[in-house]
Amino acid sequence: MLSDRVRPAGEPHHATGTATLPVAPWRLFDVQVRATRRLSPSFLRVTFTGPDLDRFADNGYDQRMKLVLPLPGRPGVHLPGGADWYAHWRALPEDERCPIRTYTVRAVRPHLAEVDVDLVLHGDSGAAGRWALRARPGDEAGLLGPDAGYHGDHGGIEFRPPAAGHLLLAGDETAVPAICAILERLPLDARGQVLLEVPDPTDVLPVVTPPGVTVDWLARDGGGHGSRLLPAVATAARRLLCPTDAVPTGPIADIDVDRTPLWEVPTPTAPVPVYAWLAGEAGAIRALRRHLVAERGMDRRAVAFMGYWRHGGPDPA
Repeated sequence: MLSDRVRPAGEPHHATGTATLPVAPWRLFDVQVRATRRLSPSFLRVTFTGPDLDRFADNGYDQRMKLVLPLPGRPGVHLPGGADWYAHWRALPEDERCPIRTYTVRAVRPHLAEVDVDLVLHGDSGAAGRWALRARPGDEAGLLGPDAGYHGDHGGIEFRPPAAGHLLLAGDETAVPAICAILERLPLDARGQVLLEVPDPTDVLPVVTPPGVTVDWLARDGGGHGSRLLPAVATAARRLLCPTDAVPTGPIADIDVDRTPLWEVPTPTAPVPVYAWLAGEAGAIRALRRHLVAERGMDRRAVAFMGYWRHGGPDPA
């Protein structure tokens, strides 16, 4: 079983005695693995179940959540309690700190008390990779995610397009689950281009899209991260952006991805010709942002970019 409840980023309070305290946006769910399914060489789907996963909010799009993993050789999952749980968790010795990794919710089935999470496999490296390759039905874990009992904004969704215009969605394999989930929630009249860079040609997955949205899978097949994505985005930008769409801008400040998290998610207040959502390896995403904003003159208020991970850096918690 999990330790005393944690309240990360708005986890709800629970009833104490006869008093019912307010529900907050996020909570910790006790879960077990129900099934695993290898989707391709690089993708593994883990289906979780739990006694209260019927309360896990089905928000769709790129809803983030956190997977809490057990320590090797120890039963259950344990996290510090209280409002400062994350700082206390980081302060724990490594051999006492349950690994936490951030993922996108791929699917929610409240009526079955199930949540799907698609994990990218990079071999037997990293805590999440080792756990995923060995996961079996009944294995315990924890999910920090949105509570359906909270009726406000849960947070953790960065796809915020304007009401009109074209979409340009681009990312590497770490962004594939998010982009696939976004596509399933788009309106039927949506228009745009989706570019997905994956390690292997056999990593192409089935995806549901509106008729006006084109999806291109770009296999690196041994190439470097971004080697296929950067030229494909440049080509798509030339097609989607007219010269009159350019917004005058001065030089944009470069971002040192080794020191500063690459994460900027604007919310357009008016329709824009093109809305771009970019996620993946931080260095590649930084280059895409520079091209779209500094070189193509795209309004930076219409470009959401997220460094999901950094080449050579630790796995993000």
